[in-house]
Amino acid sequence: MAAGSKRVALLGLTVVAALIFVGLGVWQVQRLAWKTALIEQVESRAHAAPVPAPASIEGPADAYRAVRVVGRFRHDQESLVKAVTDLGPGSWVMTPLETDRGFTVLVNRGFVPQQTVSDSGGTWDRPSGRVVTSGLIRLSEPKGGFLRANDPVNNRWFSRDTEALARARAVAGPVAPYFIDAAADPASSWPRGGLTVIRFSNSHLIYALTWFGLAALALFAAWRVLRDRTRPTGDEG
Repeated sequence: MAAGSKRVALLGLTVVAALIFVGLGVWQVQRLAWKTALIEQVESRAHAAPVPAPASIEGPADAYRAVRVVGRFRHDQESLVKAVTDLGPGSWVMTPLETDRGFTVLVNRGFVPQQTVSDSGGTWDRPSGRVVTSGLIRLSEPKGGFLRANDPVNNRWFSRDTEALARARAVAGPVAPYFIDAAADPASSWPRGGLTVIRFSNSHLIYALTWFGLAALALFAAWRVLRDRTRPTGDEG
Protein backbone atom coordinates (compact mmCIF):
# COMPACT_ATOMS: atom_id res chain seq x y z
CA MET A 1 0.00 0.00 0.00
CA ALA A 2 1.33 3.43 -1.00
CA ALA A 3 2.22 5.91 1.70
CA GLY A 4 -0.62 8.19 0.63
CA SER A 5 -3.17 5.39 0.89
CA LYS A 6 -1.88 4.47 4.34
CA ARG A 7 -2.32 8.06 5.48
CA VAL A 8 -5.88 8.16 4.15
CA ALA A 9 -6.74 4.90 5.96
CA LEU A 10 -5.16 6.14 9.18
CA LEU A 11 -7.01 9.43 8.87
CA GLY A 12 -10.30 7.59 8.41
CA LEU A 13 -9.66 5.38 11.44
CA THR A 14 -8.84 8.28 13.72
CA VAL A 15 -11.94 10.21 12.62
CA VAL A 16 -14.16 7.16 13.16
CA ALA A 17 -12.58 6.60 16.58
CA ALA A 18 -13.21 10.25 17.51
CA LEU A 19 -16.87 9.97 16.52
CA ILE A 20 -17.27 6.80 18.59
CA PHE A 21 -15.63 8.41 21.62
CA VAL A 22 -17.85 11.49 21.28
CA GLY A 23 -20.92 9.25 21.09
CA LEU A 24 -19.86 7.41 24.25
CA GLY A 25 -19.23 10.72 26.01
CA VAL A 26 -22.69 12.02 25.07
CA TRP A 27 -24.21 8.76 26.34
CA GLN A 28 -22.48 9.20 29.68
CA VAL A 29 -23.76 12.77 29.91
CA GLN A 30 -27.27 11.43 29.39
CA ARG A 31 -26.65 8.78 32.06
CA LEU A 32 -25.41 11.51 34.40
CA ALA A 33 -28.64 13.45 33.95
CA TRP A 34 -30.68 10.28 34.59
CA LYS A 35 -28.69 9.34 37.70
CA THR A 36 -28.88 12.88 39.11
CA ALA A 37 -32.67 12.90 38.66
CA LEU A 38 -32.92 9.45 40.26
CA ILE A 39 -30.94 10.56 43.33
CA GLU A 40 -33.11 13.65 43.69
CA GLN A 41 -36.28 11.54 43.46
CA VAL A 42 -35.03 9.06 46.06
CA GLU A 43 -33.99 11.82 48.45
CA SER A 44 -37.39 13.45 48.02
CA ARG A 45 -39.24 10.19 48.76
CA ALA A 46 -37.07 9.36 51.76
CA HIS A 47 -37.54 12.76 53.43
CA ALA A 48 -41.24 13.18 52.66
CA ALA A 49 -43.97 12.74 55.27
CA PRO A 50 -44.68 9.01 55.76
CA VAL A 51 -47.69 7.58 53.94
CA PRO A 52 -49.58 4.37 54.81
CA ALA A 53 -47.58 1.32 53.79
CA PRO A 54 -49.09 -0.37 50.71
CA ALA A 55 -49.87 -4.07 50.41
CA SER A 56 -47.81 -4.15 47.18
CA ILE A 57 -45.49 -1.86 45.26
CA GLU A 58 -44.81 -1.01 41.62
CA GLY A 59 -41.09 -1.73 41.89
CA PRO A 60 -37.95 0.44 42.09
CA ALA A 61 -40.07 3.59 41.79
CA ASP A 62 -41.27 2.94 45.36
CA ALA A 63 -37.85 2.17 46.86
CA TYR A 64 -36.94 4.36 49.86
CA ARG A 65 -40.46 5.78 50.12
CA ALA A 66 -41.25 6.90 53.67
CA VAL A 67 -44.16 4.90 55.08
CA ARG A 68 -45.85 4.09 58.35
CA VAL A 69 -47.68 0.93 59.35
CA VAL A 70 -49.90 -0.05 62.27
CA GLY A 71 -50.20 -3.58 63.61
CA ARG A 72 -48.65 -6.22 65.85
CA PHE A 73 -45.18 -7.73 65.64
CA ARG A 74 -44.80 -11.49 65.45
CA HIS A 75 -41.56 -11.76 67.41
CA ASP A 76 -41.83 -15.56 67.42
CA GLN A 77 -41.19 -15.43 63.66
CA GLU A 78 -38.24 -13.02 63.62
CA SER A 79 -35.04 -13.81 61.72
CA LEU A 80 -31.47 -12.53 61.98
CA VAL A 81 -29.74 -11.50 58.76
CA LYS A 82 -25.97 -11.01 58.74
CA ALA A 83 -24.92 -7.38 58.41
CA VAL A 84 -21.94 -5.06 58.69
CA THR A 85 -22.60 -1.42 59.60
CA ASP A 86 -20.68 1.52 61.02
CA LEU A 87 -21.35 -0.13 64.38
CA GLY A 88 -19.44 -3.24 63.34
CA PRO A 89 -20.51 -6.78 62.43
CA GLY A 90 -23.85 -8.12 63.59
CA SER A 91 -27.33 -8.79 62.28
CA TRP A 92 -30.51 -7.14 61.12
CA VAL A 93 -33.59 -8.16 63.10
CA MET A 94 -36.29 -8.97 60.57
CA THR A 95 -39.73 -9.28 62.18
CA PRO A 96 -43.12 -9.83 60.52
CA LEU A 97 -45.74 -7.25 61.42
CA GLU A 98 -49.43 -8.14 61.01
CA THR A 99 -51.03 -4.91 59.88
CA ASP A 100 -54.48 -3.66 60.77
CA ARG A 101 -55.24 -3.68 57.04
CA GLY A 102 -55.03 -7.44 56.65
CA PHE A 103 -51.57 -8.05 55.21
CA THR A 104 -48.20 -8.79 56.77
CA VAL A 105 -45.01 -6.87 56.09
CA LEU A 106 -41.49 -7.73 57.19
CA VAL A 107 -39.86 -4.96 59.20
CA ASN A 108 -36.13 -4.60 59.59
CA ARG A 109 -36.35 -3.39 63.18
CA GLY A 110 -32.67 -2.51 63.16
CA PHE A 111 -29.15 -3.69 63.86
CA VAL A 112 -27.83 -5.72 66.79
CA PRO A 113 -24.06 -6.23 67.27
CA GLN A 114 -22.66 -9.72 67.06
CA GLN A 115 -21.55 -9.53 70.69
CA THR A 116 -25.10 -8.78 71.78
CA VAL A 117 -26.41 -11.74 69.82
CA SER A 118 -23.76 -14.04 71.30
CA ASP A 119 -24.04 -12.81 74.91
CA SER A 120 -27.80 -12.46 75.25
CA GLY A 121 -28.96 -15.06 72.79
CA GLY A 122 -31.52 -12.62 71.46
CA THR A 123 -32.56 -10.54 74.46
CA TRP A 124 -33.46 -7.12 73.10
CA ASP A 125 -36.50 -4.86 72.94
CA ARG A 126 -39.62 -6.56 71.60
CA PRO A 127 -42.63 -4.26 71.84
CA SER A 128 -45.94 -6.01 72.42
CA GLY A 129 -49.46 -5.04 71.49
CA ARG A 130 -50.47 -2.61 68.79
CA VAL A 131 -47.57 -0.52 67.50
CA VAL A 132 -47.03 2.23 64.95
CA THR A 133 -43.83 1.83 62.94
CA SER A 134 -42.38 4.19 60.37
CA GLY A 135 -39.48 3.72 58.01
CA LEU A 136 -38.44 3.35 54.39
CA ILE A 137 -39.60 0.83 51.79
CA ARG A 138 -36.75 -1.42 50.69
CA LEU A 139 -36.77 -3.88 47.82
CA SER A 140 -36.38 -7.57 48.54
CA GLU A 141 -32.85 -8.99 48.22
CA PRO A 142 -33.30 -12.47 46.69
CA LYS A 143 -29.71 -13.00 45.51
CA GLY A 144 -27.99 -13.46 48.85
CA GLY A 145 -25.21 -11.32 50.24
CA PHE A 146 -21.56 -11.37 51.33
CA LEU A 147 -20.99 -13.58 48.25
CA ARG A 148 -23.06 -16.28 49.98
CA ALA A 149 -26.53 -17.62 49.31
CA ASN A 150 -29.17 -17.79 52.02
CA ASP A 151 -29.49 -21.15 53.76
CA PRO A 152 -33.07 -21.37 55.10
CA VAL A 153 -32.69 -24.99 56.20
CA ASN A 154 -29.92 -24.07 58.65
CA ASN A 155 -31.40 -20.63 59.44
CA ARG A 156 -28.44 -18.75 57.99
CA TRP A 157 -29.39 -15.54 56.24
CA PHE A 158 -27.12 -13.19 54.33
CA SER A 159 -29.70 -11.03 52.56
CA ARG A 160 -33.19 -9.77 53.26
CA ASP A 161 -35.16 -11.95 50.87
CA THR A 162 -38.74 -11.26 51.96
CA GLU A 163 -40.31 -14.22 50.18
CA ALA A 164 -37.78 -16.74 51.50
CA LEU A 165 -37.88 -15.33 55.03
CA ALA A 166 -41.67 -15.41 55.12
CA ARG A 167 -41.76 -18.96 53.77
CA ALA A 168 -39.11 -20.21 56.21
CA ARG A 169 -41.01 -18.72 59.17
CA ALA A 170 -44.42 -19.85 57.88
CA VAL A 171 -45.68 -16.27 57.92
CA ALA A 172 -49.39 -16.14 57.13
CA GLY A 173 -50.21 -14.32 53.90
CA PRO A 174 -50.69 -12.13 52.14
CA VAL A 175 -47.12 -10.87 52.65
CA ALA A 176 -45.93 -7.59 51.12
CA PRO A 177 -43.19 -8.11 48.48
CA TYR A 178 -40.87 -5.63 50.22
CA PHE A 179 -39.61 -4.85 53.69
CA ILE A 180 -39.46 -1.71 55.79
CA ASP A 181 -36.26 -0.31 57.24
CA ALA A 182 -37.52 1.00 60.59
CA ALA A 183 -36.64 4.52 61.64
CA ALA A 184 -34.56 5.11 64.76
CA ASP A 185 -36.41 4.64 68.04
CA PRO A 186 -34.89 6.74 70.86
CA ALA A 187 -36.58 4.49 73.43
CA SER A 188 -34.85 1.35 72.14
CA SER A 189 -31.21 0.47 72.72
CA TRP A 190 -31.22 -2.61 70.49
CA PRO A 191 -32.16 -3.19 67.75
CA ARG A 192 -30.82 0.11 66.41
CA GLY A 193 -32.99 1.43 63.58
CA GLY A 194 -32.47 4.38 61.28
CA LEU A 195 -29.27 3.01 59.72
CA THR A 196 -30.46 2.99 56.12
CA VAL A 197 -27.67 4.07 53.79
CA ILE A 198 -28.86 5.84 50.65
CA ARG A 199 -25.91 5.85 48.32
CA PHE A 200 -25.71 5.56 44.54
CA SER A 201 -22.51 5.30 42.56
CA ASN A 202 -22.32 8.24 40.17
CA SER A 203 -19.13 8.22 38.12
CA HIS A 204 -20.77 9.21 34.84
CA LEU A 205 -19.10 12.64 34.76
CA ILE A 206 -15.66 11.03 35.05
CA TYR A 207 -16.55 8.54 32.32
CA ALA A 208 -17.84 11.33 30.08
CA LEU A 209 -14.68 13.39 30.50
CA THR A 210 -12.59 10.30 29.77
CA TRP A 211 -14.42 9.59 26.50
CA PHE A 212 -14.30 13.24 25.42
CA GLY A 213 -10.58 13.29 26.24
CA LEU A 214 -10.01 10.24 24.05
CA ALA A 215 -12.04 11.92 21.30
CA ALA A 216 -9.78 14.97 21.54
CA LEU A 217 -6.69 12.79 21.26
CA ALA A 218 -8.13 11.01 18.25
CA LEU A 219 -8.90 14.34 16.56
CA PHE A 220 -5.38 15.55 17.32
CA ALA A 221 -4.00 12.40 15.73
CA ALA A 222 -6.22 12.98 12.69
CA TRP A 223 -4.92 16.55 12.42
CA ARG A 224 -1.33 15.31 12.57
CA VAL A 225 -2.00 12.80 9.81
CA LEU A 226 -3.69 15.45 7.68
CA ARG A 227 -0.88 17.92 8.29
CA ASP A 228 1.78 15.39 7.32
CA ARG A 229 -0.19 14.54 4.20
CA THR A 230 -0.39 18.16 3.00
CA ARG A 231 3.13 19.19 4.04
CA PRO A 232 5.45 19.78 1.05
CA THR A 233 8.12 17.07 0.81
CA GLY A 234 10.56 18.99 -1.46
CA ASP A 235 12.45 17.70 -4.48
CA GLU A 236 13.78 14.21 -4.50
CA GLY A 237 17.19 13.71 -6.10
